[in-house]
Amino acid sequence: MNCLLIAATAMEIAPFLEHFRNSEKKHYIEFNLHIMISGVGLMATTYHLTKYLATQKPDILIQLGIAGSYDATLAPGKVVVVKNEVIADIGVQEANRWNDLFDLKLLTSGTFPYTGKKLTNPHKELLKRSRLPGVNAVSVNQISTRKNQIAMIKEKYNAKIESMEGAALHYVALQENIPFVQIRGISNYAGERNKKKWELQKAIENSNAILIRLFESL
Repeated sequence: MNCLLIAATAMEIAPFLEHFRNSEKKHYIEFNLHIMISGVGLMATTYHLTKYLATQKPDILIQLGIAGSYDATLAPGKVVVVKNEVIADIGVQEANRWNDLFDLKLLTSGTFPYTGKKLTNPHKELLKRSRLPGVNAVSVNQISTRKNQIAMIKEKYNAKIESMEGAALHYVALQENIPFVQIRGISNYAGERNKKKWELQKAIENSNAILIRLFESL
């Protein structure tokens, strides 16, 4: 099996890499792991992922990283798997209303690779094997800090979390027809800028523990 593991920063997958270096599993199964540190944001992730896939086609893409939570029940430290992605900041603000590309009729709900206006992960077995709660996520270029902005995103997209790279994985993987899974550890509530209230290390440790378990089950 050829697997590409993607993270925006090296720290987000550091515990898994330490485990993988010491794992005996890679010596007795046919498993090739490639690591991509894509950089932060949709543009960087799309570029590096597309460039990689121009010459290689892995059997599975796994993206691991942190995320902000919109939901009080998804406290910092919890880990989720993403079912659906939306880019939440492409569009225009008009008369106190946010209109995205679908509202503007620049895309239709069935425009590939969208399904019902969302970038949906169709690989249900992979989602199930994660044994994690599945959520709707949004990707943003600017971290959400304003209460009205967060409320709008929650209501419009029924979103539970936000990241800055997830939609790039879904979009490219769907276009290239490669199985994929996105796992996110919750580091903070969206809008909380006091880093003392974040659980960054806990989010990384817990999400990496899930990744290690998933790796051992492949």
